[in-house]
Amino acid sequence: MTIRTKLVSSSGQVREGDEALLELWHAGGDSRLWLDIEGEITPAMHAELLKLGCHEVAITDIARTRQPPKLHQFEHNTFILFRGIIKLDEYLVLQPQQIGFFVAERHLVTIHRGVSLSIDKTWEELKEGSAVLEPGRLALQVMDYASDRYLQKILDFEAHLGEMEESLLDKPSDSVMTELVGYRSELRKLRRIFNYHNRLVEEILAEEPAYLGAGQSENRHLWRALLDRCERLFSLTGMYYEICGDLVEGYISISSHELNTTMKILTIITAIFVPLSFLAGLYGMNFENMPELQFRYGYFFALAAMASTALLLVYIFKRKRWL
Repeated sequence: MTIRTKLVSSSGQVREGDEALLELWHAGGDSRLWLDIEGEITPAMHAELLKLGCHEVAITDIARTRQPPKLHQFEHNTFILFRGIIKLDEYLVLQPQQIGFFVAERHLVTIHRGVSLSIDKTWEELKEGSAVLEPGRLALQVMDYASDRYLQKILDFEAHLGEMEESLLDKPSDSVMTELVGYRSELRKLRRIFNYHNRLVEEILAEEPAYLGAGQSENRHLWRALLDRCERLFSLTGMYYEICGDLVEGYISISSHELNTTMKILTIITAIFVPLSFLAGLYGMNFENMPELQFRYGYFFALAAMASTALLLVYIFKRKRWL
């Protein structure tokens, strides 16, 4: 487990350290604290979190790996569980990073299992001379940066999806079909996450829970911007999911059409050769009393009958536009 703390005084002086700064913050004053915990929570840190007013149920929720994003208002803080991002590759395979926020009036606690780029970026931006640490604003910045990373990856996928569509129209292949099916599966997972985020921010704007600053005019438009991005992510993943589905159906239609064309040609060839096979079989019988067998030009007449039959059938098929 890695613990780091950042203490910001009312004058903007910033001090960084480990859990030792907790005692200095507990001593009083107007300083604000940001406690960041990476990894599994030890019993000692669990006790310290309870001392900071973190609820037992919320701490348990953070420890779970498949807990959906949520918001809960406690007596001394507001708890947010957010699904961050470790990696989202070109195949839209997501490695999520679950982040728990305890937002209070004078402190912010963030808990996550692994490295969080969103938290690291916000941590570095809070430097000497910055404004007084606002817990709610910092939580907003972390979620905003994570959602922006999601959006960049989704927009990058749009160009690749266009290339796949052109490739599917020019030269359909099973590999493209397999790739599209994989994208549909990943887009369905992402859409579920973005739906959670969308409802989470909507709830924050509607209820204006304490310590998040959603009711303040200078912060409300930032929360509104985050909601707009979450709604855009939700709508984009839904649209791309439908496009992938349409392309899959288009591939199946093209393959079915090509199969029907092939079967039609084979059927026509069979229809042409059936009467020829009949004639060949008829005169291939070994009966003694077959007058045509004694005819001098019988072989040539049989070939002429076969050729005439084949040409007649080809003519009929062309007139019916089967060829």
